Amino acid sequence: MSGEDKQQEQTIAEDLKMGGDITNRALRSLVEASSSGVSVLSLGEKSDAIIMQETGNIFKKEKDMKNRKGIAFPTSISVNNCVCHFSPLKSGQDYILKEGDLVKIDLGVPADGFTTNVAHTFVVDVAQGTQITGRKADVIKAAHHCAEGALCLVKPGNQNTQVTETGNKVAHLKQHVIDGEKTITQNGTDQQKKDREKAGFEVHEVYAVDVLVSSGEGKAKDAGQRTTIYKRDPSKQHFDATFLNTLTMT
Repeated sequence: MSGEDKQQEQTIAEDLKMGGDITNRALRSLVEASSSGVSVLSLGEKSDAIIMQETGNIFKKEKDMKNRKGIAFPTSISVNNCVCHFSPLKSGQDYILKEGDLVKIDLGVPADGFTTNVAHTFVVDVAQGTQITGRKADVIKAAHHCAEGALCLVKPGNQNTQVTETGNKVAHLKQHVIDGEKTITQNGTDQQKKDREKAGFEVHEVYAVDVLVSSGEGKAKDAGQRTTIYKRDPSKQHFDATFLNTLTMT
């Protein structure tokens, strides 16, 4: 690797760490603000405001704005059997949190064209010292162990098929692309398994580990709500996007 390449890798690594710090601060703020009677919309607006302010404070030059300032993945707050991508608009259907709700928060901050995503699952208004039990506890613990297993396996020399065995989905990130070419899907269809190619992990690659565990059959369906999150195709000059629908578990 040339000196120029090493410097570029170092810059990307620093940006990712900086983006990670911002995502974690935004996440902590949302968890602290989540309680009975609070709306999902208000939490999403709070998260967006934090991210915009913090990235704006750091990246002030015009050349930094394009790839570093702003929101990489809109804040999604999915409750109970809602799997993902619930990010309501003011004109859409909102949700008010209740005690005992199982909440999944997912958000992302840009870092030199990559994204630093973070996600967290918790139960609303659980009294300090009180243990969560039953199926809620089971799925939270299972997801935690799956994520820990993936983090141990995503390292140079290993392959995506090894991570599959831990029950995770992992996506290799490219600049300006949410989902890369190297993917690992657990419990995929026969066609997905056929299409999937073996891929090894390499030094300086960037990955996002996304774990989903269900206490039911694990079959997701479209929730029938308005789509509010889109994934752009950076290879197209005109607007071309993929719909990221809100999904619920059956």
